Amino acid sequence: MKAGARRQPSPSVIMKQEIYISTDVETDGPIPGPHSMLSIGSAAYLADKTCIATFSANLECLPEAAAHPATAAWWLTQPEAWAACRADLETPLAAMQRYLAWVKSLPGKPVFVAYPAGFDFLFVYWYLIRFTGESPFSHSALDMKSYAMAVLKRGYRDSTKRNMPRHWFDPLPHSHVALNDAIEQGALFCNMLADNLKRDRQDG
Repeated sequence: MKAGARRQPSPSVIMKQEIYISTDVETDGPIPGPHSMLSIGSAAYLADKTCIATFSANLECLPEAAAHPATAAWWLTQPEAWAACRADLETPLAAMQRYLAWVKSLPGKPVFVAYPAGFDFLFVYWYLIRFTGESPFSHSALDMKSYAMAVLKRGYRDSTKRNMPRHWFDPLPHSHVALNDAIEQGALFCNMLADNLKRDRQDG
């Protein structure tokens, strides 16, 4: 190797990096099974906030499910977002098989990230297991509000977006279109991560 030349990381080193899969789902009710996941959007981020890939799908409703009245009423207030999530529908089987293949194709270990993870991961995990038989995330999901609680050193219920530093927020839309929201929330997470790592270096 020539002096001063940079050694390229081996494929095994690349595969060890974490890929943060910021994910947002739109649904017609609070739980999967009785209700359906209407849309899923994921944005794959490196720790430096590089978005390396995105995924989106609009799903047909489960044949045995029905919309929850409260959620259906809320959707009536969001006609543009509703139209966006009802275009180009796929069967849940096709969408989740395509999603599984997409996650597995990423060059690193996937980490599911959501706000709140308790809701979005519930739907994604249920749909993955039902329609593909496996989860590339195992049982793990990173909740952004919980992470903010640790970074801010505040109580969980005080770690809301209105109490987060303004520099954590990039000028990105939150439109209730799954992919748009996944991209916005992924950038927010990476800004939180950068602040946390910066503090660690300063403390060290």
